[in-house]
Amino acid sequence: MELDRYDRAILRLLQQDARITNTRLADEVSLSESACLRRVRALEESGLIQGYTALIDQHKAGFPANVFVSITLDRQSQAGLEAFESAVRKVPEVMGCYLMTGEYDYLLRIVVADLKDFERIHAQHLTRLPSVARVHSSFAMRTVTRASALPQRA
Repeated sequence: MELDRYDRAILRLLQQDARITNTRLADEVSLSESACLRRVRALEESGLIQGYTALIDQHKAGFPANVFVSITLDRQSQAGLEAFESAVRKVPEVMGCYLMTGEYDYLLRIVVADLKDFERIHAQHLTRLPSVARVHSSFAMRTVTRASALPQRA
């Protein structure tokens, strides 16, 4: 889908506030309400807008710590990768899972309440994931920046 300046403006504003009314959104991007709504629906139907969600403060929700876990698999067959990925999707504390190049096969971002909580996740989930040969974990000391909005290209 080719994006013009109106689409980019709509996306920028929706990333800032997904609860913005269509009336205000149309006013901000200088379109009629009906034209603006058509564009938003087209962005949704194209899959560019995948949904709308609330941003939750992880500290207030009881998950103040981020753990980055590097996983090495014992084999990298397609079946092994698929089995691992299917299983890791079922671990609720895993906020992100990335297939990597380099020394490790996967990088996970996990949210936990504390060290004891991570110990539980490690024992009950991580070491039981299919094909896992090695697990390396690092606790983040502080979150320096965390973006939820993608950058806009001109």
